[in-house]
Amino acid sequence: MAELKETITFDDFLKLDLRVATITACEPHPNADRLLKIQLDLGELGSRQICAGVKAWYEPEDLVGKQVIVVANLAPREIRGEQSNGMMLCASAMDGEETKDVIALMPQRPAPAGSTVS
Repeated sequence: MAELKETITFDDFLKLDLRVATITACEPHPNADRLLKIQLDLGELGSRQICAGVKAWYEPEDLVGKQVIVVANLAPREIRGEQSNGMMLCASAMDGEETKDVIALMPQRPAPAGSTVS
């Protein structure tokens, strides 16, 4: 049975900076079998790169031009030699411990890149 993670306060939630980002380029990560290297446009916040573990569910060319929701204020992290500056939000359909599907969270209609999500 799925369990909730530790309860956070509303103030903790407010620390998250969720934004709409437009994917401008996407390619397989050169040093990881499960990752894609994704270039994002965040409007006035500029562009940045993230690494996302969605390669089994998305072809890189199918993501280009799509809009996704990202955690824009996540501390940068190097993942297998590539800088990741944020995190793309996805829903994971599980079958016990096994991931059956990963679905990127996308706006229902186009929004300006960099729009806040609340």
